[in-house]
Amino acid sequence: MRLTHFNFQLIQKARKFSPSFYLNHEEVYQDKLSVSQSSKRTFLVLGLTGLLSACAMMPRFSALPDFDQEVSAGLEDISIAAIGLVGVPYRYGGNTPKGGFDCSGLIGYVYKNAVNKQMPRTTDEIGKVGISLGNQTPAPGDLVFFNTQGGPHSHVGIYVGKGRFVHAPSKGGTVRLEKITSPYWSKRYTEARRVVSK
Repeated sequence: MRLTHFNFQLIQKARKFSPSFYLNHEEVYQDKLSVSQSSKRTFLVLGLTGLLSACAMMPRFSALPDFDQEVSAGLEDISIAAIGLVGVPYRYGGNTPKGGFDCSGLIGYVYKNAVNKQMPRTTDEIGKVGISLGNQTPAPGDLVFFNTQGGPHSHVGIYVGKGRFVHAPSKGGTVRLEKITSPYWSKRYTEARRVVSK
């Protein structure tokens, strides 16, 4: 006899009189459990498959702005001054062309000489100046920040357009021009900030 909702009470009464019926009932009950568990597994697999295929069809948004887009905020003097310092040696704590630059020293020097803007001395403090551009494309002269040491403002450079920025990278290096979209920098990019506006 198959176990259904309607005959469940009859099966319970029959158990009292026949042990063999009891075993048959347990087998039916176990079969029902295995069918139920199998149905749950099938439902789970189909549900996950549907969810994953839906995720694959959703558009993916990049955390990086569209660096191919050309934007101007009238700050080209800053980017020109920065490009003019390419090749100056890196020096920790440095903030002059003769003495060398670290990343924040480069920012301070360029902003002071190009637009007469006094900047804080550390990248963390510089990261609090101006306004964040969110996912907007930066303009030449805007600051670009990177997470190179565990903080969102642990490295900074000056955006010069066409997906490039000028920065003082590390000990033993020089001020250089690099692509933000390179694998190393694109993974570490955190934001762009506009410090001055014209």
